[in-house]
Amino acid sequence: MCRMSEELPAYAERVLDAAERIPPGRVMTYGDVAEWLDEGGPRQVGRVMALYGGAVPWWRVVRSDGRPLPGSERRALEHYRTESTPLRGTATGEQRLDMRRARWDGRDEGSGPGGRDEAHI
Repeated sequence: MCRMSEELPAYAERVLDAAERIPPGRVMTYGDVAEWLDEGGPRQVGRVMALYGGAVPWWRVVRSDGRPLPGSERRALEHYRTESTPLRGTATGEQRLDMRRARWDGRDEGSGPGGRDEAHI
C-alpha cells in the first residue's frame, strides 16, 4: 500500500484500506464504506476520499445514485470499462453504474466479478 503521507489520520487510513479491498469490477457507496467500518458516515468517507483517495482505486467508492464523480467522469468510466464494472445507460444518454449488479457487500468470498450478481448491504 503506497500512501502520500505517512501521518494520515487513523480514520482516513481505515477508509483507504476499505477502498483497496473492493474487487475490480465492483463498487461501494460512501455510505457502504462507513457502514462496513461501523464508523463515520457518507460525508466523512467522501472527505477522506477527496483529500487522500488518489493513491487508491478511488473510482470504486461512489455516490449512491451510480453517477460518476463530477469532474472525473471520463477517468472513472475508463476504469469501469477496463474492469468490466456493470454500467447502464440513462434516458439522457449518460453512463451510470448499474448499482444493483456492481455493488459489493464487503465479503471476500466470491463477491467479485464472476461471483454473485447482487451484493447485500
